[in-house]
Amino acid sequence: MRAKLAYSIAMLLMMVLGFGSRAFADQLPLSISRHFGDALWAAMIYFAFRVLLTRQQRWISVVLSFGFSFGIEFSQLYQEIWINELRATLLGGLILGKGFLWIDLIRYSAGILFSYVADRFGFARIRAKRQEDL
Repeated sequence: MRAKLAYSIAMLLMMVLGFGSRAFADQLPLSISRHFGDALWAAMIYFAFRVLLTRQQRWISVVLSFGFSFGIEFSQLYQEIWINELRATLLGGLILGKGFLWIDLIRYSAGILFSYVADRFGFARIRAKRQEDL
């Protein structure tokens, strides 16, 4: 249960940081405002899978995160009226994106891999510290 809470907090943190990177884009360095939003979105997806699959090995969440993120990006190549109208809404645009960009695949990869490393080594350290305190 603690793991689900920790992953939920990490997921919410990624959401807040991601929205912040968009909302304050004009006040951030250009490299951050261009790249971090997509990386944070993918990190949020990773932590969402960890919430759902807490008892599973981390690599499963990594694979599912890549599949989901890349699937959403490649779905942007499909341009029909009904889905473009859905993408034009705030929630549809946040989930489905607007247009395909190759660089987004790199951004997603960075976000997922960073999250995995933070999960693997950061959370493991916290758990070890908690064990020592007991």
